[in-house]
Amino acid sequence: MAQAPPKSRNLGRLTEIAQVAVRHGFGYFFERHKLTDLLPGRRNGNELLEGTASERGRHLRELLDELGPTFVKFGQLLSMRPDILPPDIITELRGLQDDVRPFSYEEVERVVQEDLGLPIEKLFLEFDREPIAAASIGQVHRAILPNGHKVAVKVQRPGAPEQIEADLGLLYQAARIVKERVRALDFVDVREVVDEFARAIRQELDYRLEGRNAETLHRNFAGHPHVRVPRVYWTYTRARVLTLEFIEGFQLADVDEAGYTLEQRKRLAEVISEAWMTMVFRDGFFHGDPHPANILVIRPDVIGLVDFGLAGKLTDDDMTKATRLFIDVANENIEALPKRLADLGVRFPKEREDEFLQEIRELFYRYYGASLAEIDPLQVIREVFGVIYSLNLRLPTRFIILDKAIATLASVWVELYPQFNVFEVAKPYARSLLLGRYTPQRMISRARRESLKLAGIFADYPYQVHDILEQARDGQIEVGFVHKGLDEFMQKIDVAFNRLIIAFVVAAGLIGSSLIGVFATSGPQVLGLNVVSAFGFFIAGVLGLWLMWGVFRSGRI
Repeated sequence: MAQAPPKSRNLGRLTEIAQVAVRHGFGYFFERHKLTDLLPGRRNGNELLEGTASERGRHLRELLDELGPTFVKFGQLLSMRPDILPPDIITELRGLQDDVRPFSYEEVERVVQEDLGLPIEKLFLEFDREPIAAASIGQVHRAILPNGHKVAVKVQRPGAPEQIEADLGLLYQAARIVKERVRALDFVDVREVVDEFARAIRQELDYRLEGRNAETLHRNFAGHPHVRVPRVYWTYTRARVLTLEFIEGFQLADVDEAGYTLEQRKRLAEVISEAWMTMVFRDGFFHGDPHPANILVIRPDVIGLVDFGLAGKLTDDDMTKATRLFIDVANENIEALPKRLADLGVRFPKEREDEFLQEIRELFYRYYGASLAEIDPLQVIREVFGVIYSLNLRLPTRFIILDKAIATLASVWVELYPQFNVFEVAKPYARSLLLGRYTPQRMISRARRESLKLAGIFADYPYQVHDILEQARDGQIEVGFVHKGLDEFMQKIDVAFNRLIIAFVVAAGLIGSSLIGVFATSGPQVLGLNVVSAFGFFIAGVLGLWLMWGVFRSGRI
């Protein structure tokens, strides 16, 4: 039998997905947007109205869970887009977990040998057959290197790239249908959303990128008293195999079983907060997925970090602006927040700035200074996303990962120590941060960068002027304006141009006279100068004095 073409296979799979969606209560969506042709065998539209939109967030999360790992990851991406989805759906999608059944040890052996070139028994002294963690793309095994060092070896799931590419094909097909037929989503570039997801998940398929993320964090926290980041063993790392130092400790998710006191849990919350503040505001490079399984507890005042597939990066300019925002928040300077957010690239309609400020002020004073025991973090997140969604704000892509990290940390804090008040940590940190941003070394470095930027602008300036003049010559520039007092303005322009022309004549006379005086070897001379050269200097001097007198007399120097 001939193999079905890819589009036919995709359409068949989309039909299956549509039927699963109906089972999860999304029949009303297909009926409302006239997509019932994706549901063969259903003729009566009324039977599709079995679900309602009241619990759409939970239904969508359950749907993505059933569809498989790639769709779970796509849901996790959508949970970072409050500018696209409403708050109730965002909150539910935050709960998606990338947790699947492990694959066999025989497949692990095959992948390791294919990538590292040797069988497991020749590469490691010991290699645990059972994984200590498993996810959609890979799983982690404990092992010991020949030098006796304990390591964690992350091995990619066989066939993961092929499965992901097949699922991406489905998402692109679904995006095309949505763009063509669902008018309610015209404000979203669904193709761009899928492109963003495709870039992110394809990067996760190359473990060397995750290794570089881990190495950067390891370097940034080298010698830190409270944070441990594993080193990367590059000899044992390839695209599908990542080998990291093994950190002894238990997952933050298991802290209840450790019997920690409230004081120890509070200290742990403080250490986690300070670690992410350091990453964001000092280094501009941060772990993007701080859920409890990725934070190891070594001691109440020492944590370890694992799983570096998602990391965020901010420029020095971003950090400077984020620091100002952070300090204003810590010092309750609410009036400055819209400007600080605009500096960071958050876009909102100018005519709604007062409304935006009022929303921020109400939200801020509702929760500022309260402990987590007194508030519902999920409600706070819903309200923040509600502001973003209602005002149609546009979030810069580079801050989407930061937003996800902060939301995840909020849920970590409430589980760990409900009485924790992040502002108690933030205020003293803000003061030291302000001093740290304005050290002589940073000021010199910033001045050097700004000088290079200005030098580049000045270097480009003549070319830009040339381009403008060429466009003016070719009639490509049209200027329209309404004037008042144009005659006076034109008179001033005439005076300015006349002075500029005289200045050019003076400069040309001085340069020409100098050249004649240097190279002329014969002819009449006056005071040791060639007579033509002397005459040129005289004329240039007279014009120069006349020009200076005119400038002084006008009083505009």
